[in-house]
Amino acid sequence: MTPAQRRALRTHAALLVDDQGETPLCTPALFGRQAPLWIEIGFGNGATLAHLAAARPDHDFLGIEVHNPGIGRLLLSIEKQQLENIRIANADAGEFVQRRIADACAARILILFPDPWPKKRHHKRRLLQPAFAETLARKLIPGGVLHLATDWEDYAEQMLAVLENVASLSNCSGPGRFSDPPGYRIPTRFELRGLREGNAVQDLLFERI
Repeated sequence: MTPAQRRALRTHAALLVDDQGETPLCTPALFGRQAPLWIEIGFGNGATLAHLAAARPDHDFLGIEVHNPGIGRLLLSIEKQQLENIRIANADAGEFVQRRIADACAARILILFPDPWPKKRHHKRRLLQPAFAETLARKLIPGGVLHLATDWEDYAEQMLAVLENVASLSNCSGPGRFSDPPGYRIPTRFELRGLREGNAVQDLLFERI
């Protein structure tokens, strides 16, 4: 971490959500108001989350990330842009979402370019597994959307197969189809690297029914 990131962690500690509590959280508990909640899991350097929060001040945003440098960088962006609608959980996403996010709470959940674990023997470490997909669906409000993106072809196919087996989710583009990237999504550094390497980017959008 840079000195500036360490300072941001100290200065803006109030924006960090306690991951040790047991009470499920939704927008009033996190932000003191009722507003649509978007959650980004594994936000990396926080560029997408900061962009979304600045563009949608009438929405609330929760970012979940395990790496402190990314959290520090997002806090610096929050400070620079004077954003008031972001909270951060420094936590393992699978456990945190299961225990700390209330059911039927999120209007949108984003998982953009998660670690693809490309070796076949490591596929079981991939974030999107059937049990976690079921959990994510429960956390969405009716009509809420789960949005994933990856530049790894076999992971995109796995994501599609997993999500289409969740009975409470419907593919926004029709069965067996990937989606066009929605206008709110800005390119991430992982996406740009994948494009430079010649990888095709696939977006998946599934609605809670």
